[in-house]
Amino acid sequence: MRAAALLVMLMLGCTRGDSDGPAAITWDRDVCKSCSMVISDRHFAAQVRGGPKNAVAKFDDVGCAMKWLDQQPWADEPATKVWVARVSDGAWLDARTARYVSGKTSPMGFNVGAVDPGAEGNDFSTQRAAVRAFAQQH
Repeated sequence: MRAAALLVMLMLGCTRGDSDGPAAITWDRDVCKSCSMVISDRHFAAQVRGGPKNAVAKFDDVGCAMKWLDQQPWADEPATKVWVARVSDGAWLDARTARYVSGKTSPMGFNVGAVDPGAEGNDFSTQRAAVRAFAQQH
């Protein structure tokens, strides 16, 4: 009986986040959708869920996610969800309400980390513009 209950709980836990929240990342195995590097650093990861199939794209750097997002025609649709890892502990934040601080060393050299809403730092659109400018220079 306990084994069956545990199995049901595990199945529900695995499927609950699959359609509306961030997906699980298999660290050191999953690859960045933008640069194809392995996602290893929990402090700079990001995810985007959206598009025609509501698919999840995973990224090793906040900048990779923002750069890739700019190339998607559905990027600014309300149904598109974007999450970034909080630089201090890797907890998922809504990218549109998070703030962004420079001076961090990130995997792909965008060197920006996400912090809690209300903290000092760039807002989402300002940071996307900064990533766009950085990408054009490099």
